[in-house]
Amino acid sequence: MNKFKIITDGILKNNPTFVLVLGMCPTLGTTTSAINGMGMGVATMAVLIMSNMVISLIKNLIPDKVRIPAFIVVIASFVTIIEMLMQAYVPSLYAALGVFIPLIVVNCIILGRAEAFASKHGVFDSLLDGIGIGLGFTIALTIVGAVRELLGSGAVFGYSLGIADYMPLVFVLAPGAFLVLGYLMVLFNKLAKR
Repeated sequence: MNKFKIITDGILKNNPTFVLVLGMCPTLGTTTSAINGMGMGVATMAVLIMSNMVISLIKNLIPDKVRIPAFIVVIASFVTIIEMLMQAYVPSLYAALGVFIPLIVVNCIILGRAEAFASKHGVFDSLLDGIGIGLGFTIALTIVGAVRELLGSGAVFGYSLGIADYMPLVFVLAPGAFLVLGYLMVLFNKLAKR
């Protein structure tokens, strides 16, 4: 399998947000700003990369009866590590993301990649898959967050563009998340078909 294709498939062909429509809870809940979206994406990518590698290493040691619970234990361990690191080194981002950080454990993207890819491939390919899917998720969350932040508060990455008084607040609220995500999914899939 082409190593570069594994990464590009995760970003384009199998983009978790815009194509596979996975991980909608953190996508809609954390993307009130570009920095929050990027932070959630990077945290998820770190867990995805590490759990993919470990699961591909131990896949032959796990009996089929306890495969999914074993995967969840591996994923939960890495989520706990990432959560503690975020709490120690980026407390403002940790506070902004709140309950969504521990919910990475049950994110269907991570468990899905563990089952569909890491349990069937080697360590290096699983690492590349984690990078590709993680980058696809991070890019998608950052774009959704940037568009919502721009349309809702007239800023991008916290930098005001001086148009805040003219922007409808709805885009920073829950209905705006659905609107922005829907339009971005249409745009992404239209461009991807070219």
